[in-house]
Amino acid sequence: MKKKEIPVAWKPQKRQAEFLARPEYEALYGGAAGGGKSEALVAEALRQVHIPHYKAIIFRKTYPQLRELIQKSHRIYQPAFPDAVYHSTDHCWIFPSGARIYFGSMPNQDSYENYQGLSFAFIGFDELTHFTEDEYLYLIGRNRADGAGLRVYIRSTANPGGRGHAWVKERFITAMPPNTPYHYEVELVGENGIRQTVKRSRIFIPSSVWDNQILLENDPNYLANLAMQTEAKRRALLYGDWNSFDGQAFIEWKNNPNPKQQYTHVIEPFEIPAHWKRYRSFDFGYAKPFAVQWWAQDPDGVLYLYRQFYGCTDSPNTGIRMEPRQIARKIREIEDEYEKGTHITGIADPSIWDESRGIDGTVIYMMEREGIYFEKADNQRIPGKMQVHYRMAFDENGRPMMYVFKTCKHFIRTIPSLVYSNVNVEDIDTTQEDHDYDAMRYLFMANPIPPRRHEAQHKQEWNPLS
Repeated sequence: MKKKEIPVAWKPQKRQAEFLARPEYEALYGGAAGGGKSEALVAEALRQVHIPHYKAIIFRKTYPQLRELIQKSHRIYQPAFPDAVYHSTDHCWIFPSGARIYFGSMPNQDSYENYQGLSFAFIGFDELTHFTEDEYLYLIGRNRADGAGLRVYIRSTANPGGRGHAWVKERFITAMPPNTPYHYEVELVGENGIRQTVKRSRIFIPSSVWDNQILLENDPNYLANLAMQTEAKRRALLYGDWNSFDGQAFIEWKNNPNPKQQYTHVIEPFEIPAHWKRYRSFDFGYAKPFAVQWWAQDPDGVLYLYRQFYGCTDSPNTGIRMEPRQIARKIREIEDEYEKGTHITGIADPSIWDESRGIDGTVIYMMEREGIYFEKADNQRIPGKMQVHYRMAFDENGRPMMYVFKTCKHFIRTIPSLVYSNVNVEDIDTTQEDHDYDAMRYLFMANPIPPRRHEAQHKQEWNPLS
């Protein structure tokens, strides 16, 4: 007898299938635009709808953004499960088994609290970079099983850019190479004192428009649409470049891994000549990170960040709650070991002179008691930001007026991820991890330079000590 053909509601393309097959707890799919990310996420939520107590939820930041996802769900879910019913009031699909898939949003700062006490075996985030890390981590706490036999996991999609670009890049892009699982563990101590190690894993699966041949067949001109974008947006959306995205504050920044290539700000460390001027710049933080930077200035006025002391936990933009006296003692310890006999000029945020708690309560008073001194920085934000642009700009020989030793990991991590503010459109968004930026800005305002020409020609190699 001839087998009856089963109609196919949706079939993954090769890259989508790789994403759907991953066993890790967390997986991020995407990078570039047009890779079929949203469809793959919508389809993934169906995996356990045969289990009556299965509940899933797929998020977009706002409800208007959810509409396209819901339309995709109708194209996939209804043919696959003709008896499934969509309830528009609750934005929920109910399947014949009783399983449910919800569509949710978190438009406001405290919206995630609406999901307190709820549980979902599967959680999906479409365009994860639109969400904050706090929102994502809070929903991880709602990711649990309501009964036996359920797989509990999280899947996300994203393009570079957006308010969450920095933390998403840190969690999924820089943590490990693409297509490579990253395993992490946390040790817990129970009430009975017994230690327990819990393990998780995550992975990034990159995709691009070339992985979506159906889209290219249906719309051959889509490639041209992406190619016509600004350089930053084209590199992000067409090639999935996480170091370039729309809204990036410092598009001049380049971290070129080729040591012989010009047009890079990140360089190999070298021994700083004794006659170069030395500076220490400081941005204080307690609940948020603090940043201490050591810079050297060559005879041409070029500044080199050669060492940093950055006070953050394993969670980005979270401080280690170190008191000013402790910070000062650590600075003195570092300078006694590496800078003995060297004169260092300190530049710091004027706020550490705030006398609202009396002179004895000021940050500067406590640090000076430990022998660490600073001068007040010029804290003008827009002129300071322009100084950063001027120093990052390359001249006709491919040289900027600032370099960073590749050992300054936190600086290299945070500076290229800074984006513009939606409120003060000429300034950066101060809700980001901007502490290294502020410390840099204070120093640059103390050593201002005029605007420089941007050049696109690659010239001869350059040795900083030549």
